[in-house]
Amino acid sequence: MKKIKINLIGIPLSNNHLYRRGRGSSFYMTEEAKALKESYQWQVKSQWGLKPIKEKLIIKIKLYFRDKRKHDWDNYMKIASDACNGILWGDDEQVIKATIQKCYDPKNPRIEIYI
Repeated sequence: MKKIKINLIGIPLSNNHLYRRGRGSSFYMTEEAKALKESYQWQVKSQWGLKPIKEKLIIKIKLYFRDKRKHDWDNYMKIASDACNGILWGDDEQVIKATIQKCYDPKNPRIEIYI
């Protein structure tokens, strides 16, 4: 498979900023999260014009933050990964290995996905 790179422009947001607790124990996605996911989906579609990949995948993720404040790497991938479902890959369960790297770019925060 040819190497693939997808850029998702925008400040990476953690799960703590994307979901809120509703009544009882239910959670819901905030309006900000819905807009970000939709933006990511359009960005993936504009960069990937083929059918979703069906095989098992090894990916590398680079999270570019604006600053060097504390960012827990494991809170940032869910929305980007879900946005790729059905577009770049069939489902994120296909990912058998992921390497995540935290980077800093104050002028251009983003997420880069490499396959």
